[in-house]
Amino acid sequence: MATPGPLPRLELPGFNHLTKTLSCNIYDIGYAATPEQQEHYTAYIDKTYNAGRLTEILSDVSRIIGAKILNTAHHNYELQGASVTLLLCDEPLAAERIAHSASPGPMPDAVVCHLDKSHLTVHTYPESHPDHGISTFRADIDVSTCGRISPLKALNYLIDRFKSDLVVLDYRVRGFTRDVNGKKHFIDHPIHSIQNFLSKDIRERYQMIDINVYQEHIFHTKMILKDFELNNCLFGANPLDMSLHEQTAIKQQVRREMAEIFYSGNLHEELSMGSLHPLA
Repeated sequence: MATPGPLPRLELPGFNHLTKTLSCNIYDIGYAATPEQQEHYTAYIDKTYNAGRLTEILSDVSRIIGAKILNTAHHNYELQGASVTLLLCDEPLAAERIAHSASPGPMPDAVVCHLDKSHLTVHTYPESHPDHGISTFRADIDVSTCGRISPLKALNYLIDRFKSDLVVLDYRVRGFTRDVNGKKHFIDHPIHSIQNFLSKDIRERYQMIDINVYQEHIFHTKMILKDFELNNCLFGANPLDMSLHEQTAIKQQVRREMAEIFYSGNLHEELSMGSLHPLA
């Protein structure tokens, strides 16, 4: 995939007023058919997606993008679900350390720059099929920044931390800034695709498609695991205790759920297991 060269460094009269927002819809698909399995699933959700853990994750994101947390608000819901909002305060720009290249971002022990007037939010949404045992958990994460660097640098960390089955990504740049000559600039870094900011191992694990509107600085990428282990979808159950027919049926239900989310539409019941992969 071709990557455009770096843009010349902009000389600005003051603050960079471009607003860049990364929205991540992250899906976790599970199978819990019996009341006992559903209890195991609920315990997993409470442990994995509670407000305290989500706050830790967003705190790591703030360190990756180089922002200081000003205020944190969070809440756990009954029976499942949580919301967290972090307000990030102003910091001096470290312009000499800001990378404009379309490359994967660092992990949380590295700070690359400082950002101003930013916020991070996460909301979670549990949902279960009433009869077929499928449970789908969605985490919606927004990283909104003002400044010279894109929040895309936090993308690899978020995907790895949530061990995502599916990911729907939206990145958009709004507003403009002026250079010292008064010329407007509506984007300040090169981007051909969100995929340019993903690490090699993530690109190898997922099938991906793009829908981009370059003239409007809108970038959209959908991602689905190429393969998954049935054991990672089960709660309070062991695939070794199931017949091959049971394993195949459950895996087909999970794959159907993933494909329907990927396509944003319902699939016909007669589709075979092999045809359920979106990009097969």
